[in-house]
Amino acid sequence: MVLGDLRDLRPVTRPSTAELIAEQIRSAIVRGTLVPGAQLGEAELAAHFEVSRGPLREAMQRLLSEGLLYSIRNRGIFVAELTFDDVVDIYRSRRVIEGGALELLLDGRREHTWRELGTAIEAMRDAAHRGDAAGVSDGDQRFHEILVESAGSPRLVRAARTLLVETRMCLGALQTTYPDLHRQVDEHVVLRDAIRSGEADDVRRLLAEHLHDTVSRLRERQDADGVITSRSRA
Repeated sequence: MVLGDLRDLRPVTRPSTAELIAEQIRSAIVRGTLVPGAQLGEAELAAHFEVSRGPLREAMQRLLSEGLLYSIRNRGIFVAELTFDDVVDIYRSRRVIEGGALELLLDGRREHTWRELGTAIEAMRDAAHRGDAAGVSDGDQRFHEILVESAGSPRLVRAARTLLVETRMCLGALQTTYPDLHRQVDEHVVLRDAIRSGEADDVRRLLAEHLHDTVSRLRERQDADGVITSRSRA
């Protein structure tokens, strides 16, 4: 059988060691295992992952470029610390990215998106029944990942990825800004149903209000408890 000209085809690639290391460190930052301001020792991490320093440094460089780590000359590499101004900027950026994704999925991808969002809703609902705030936040993050993925734009997905990780960093040990976990689920149910059949302007408003309200709740907690850490890189 003649396959034709294969010159434009690329070999199938697997994740590199650096990519796998970066994903594990990224996940540890999200979970709070690596706390804001924590210093990452190159020798210790290389020994932990049982790798040479080459792929480890490549992984760290990826996370530096994503803004999840920062470097201080002659001192080392640290997990990023976020100020409240950072939080506002993160959510402002999310409104742009997720709003752009929403415009794309409203144009013929509503039913598909509604179906895909169902798994995140169920995960959130199950976690809420267990009183598992971290589990609800995991489902919340997955909801917004699916929303962006459903737009069919790889570039939007890449742009949203770091913002969602930074969102979890903002919450930190707080895990959620909602006083009632079931209210957090219900708000996402309303948004999901609107994506399926609501007026376009109503869906846009719900998404914008949803992201804005989170910042307002964080501001209230910040004023009361000082939840969001201050950046110190001196």
